[in-house]
Amino acid sequence: MTLSSELWSAPYRGLEPVRSRITIPGSKSVTNRALILAALADTPSLLRKPLHSRDSALMIGGLKALGIGIIQAPNGDLLVHPAPMFGPAHIDVGNAGTVMRFLPPLAAMAKGLIHFDGDPRSHERPLGPVIAAMESLGISIEHGNRYSLPMTINANGQLAGGRVDVDATSSSQFVSALLLVAPAMKEGLVLRHIGSSLPSMPHIEMTIQMLREVGVSVKVVEVDGHKEWHVSPTTMRGREITIEPDLSNAAPFMGAAMICGGSVTITDWPESTTQPGDQLRTILSDMGARVEFEKSSSGSNLTISGDGSIHGIDVDLHDVGELTPSIAALAVLADSPSSLRGIGHLRLHETDRLAALAREVNALGGKVVEEATALHITPAPLHAGVFHTYEDHRLATAGAMIGLRVQGIEVENIATTQKTLPDFPGAWDHILQGKQ
Repeated sequence: MTLSSELWSAPYRGLEPVRSRITIPGSKSVTNRALILAALADTPSLLRKPLHSRDSALMIGGLKALGIGIIQAPNGDLLVHPAPMFGPAHIDVGNAGTVMRFLPPLAAMAKGLIHFDGDPRSHERPLGPVIAAMESLGISIEHGNRYSLPMTINANGQLAGGRVDVDATSSSQFVSALLLVAPAMKEGLVLRHIGSSLPSMPHIEMTIQMLREVGVSVKVVEVDGHKEWHVSPTTMRGREITIEPDLSNAAPFMGAAMICGGSVTITDWPESTTQPGDQLRTILSDMGARVEFEKSSSGSNLTISGDGSIHGIDVDLHDVGELTPSIAALAVLADSPSSLRGIGHLRLHETDRLAALAREVNALGGKVVEEATALHITPAPLHAGVFHTYEDHRLATAGAMIGLRVQGIEVENIATTQKTLPDFPGAWDHILQGKQ
């Protein structure tokens, strides 16, 4: 995706209620994990309803570059054929955290030189703990002593495994990256987290659940205050999997029902899931929404209703940090102050999300105080202006949410939402027009 300063006029609606129903595309987190596991399986896998977005396309492109066969059916399903992996190969990670962190350990099991590079922001995002862990497992990596992208892996066809330490304080993806390939290591893996608190634990739980679903034994223990994951070497089986909707991407659509009033139904909401977005049910209820879960013979749906009033919230979002931009957008339109805590790790995401949110809301007349690990938001009258996105998809959707209540908001580069949503402007128009 190229940098763009093109402006998108966010639709203004005020307190005109919405009445709509929408199906959210597949989860990026589940899709990209499923692709890695399918590449390591002993038989082909079928991924039904996968996400088709920039991040998933980058993952597919990287796997194909290594020699994995991936065929897309006319309905979008993906058939993955495992195959021996070889270099030389060049892999573009874009600015996708799952791609830049999950693919290098997999590529270490290829043979030959595998070069990794991506968008300029990818050079700044943390990757050092994964590189250091791979080096401790005997993999030769050329990174100019930067411990970041760009880099080249001199892969010898296998990872021996054993014991390895990783500091995953800045991203749970460091743990998931190593766990996903651990079953294919000759000795399996004992992975120990040596840092402070782990962010986004639901994503690690997602990885563990998906490993267990393909027959892998994963034991989680705590030794001397450090969390450890013990993974036995296993031949993983191919399978058919239906990808859940991306619940975090449901946040702006759910928020629309609170901002404007009315109701929005999210179809196919899973009854049980490890996705962090499932916590929206509780968080948005605490902010004044009415949330109803309905099970039927055709599946389960979630309906969120509001009357245009939004209450402030004091909440720790450490485990669900990706929801922060949407929660912040609601908070600036609330009737009382909010504090969003435990989110210092968001400074290392697609952009420094704390600084970006504070800067953009305050430029519109808002009152956001930024701390090292928190945002304190006092609602204030907002005015028209440009909402810059810093190539961050969740900043773009936050700007769209604010624009529902504040006339004249122009969102910079709405196309950046293609990272995880194929057509956000079209989906936004869908709910605003009351489509079912």
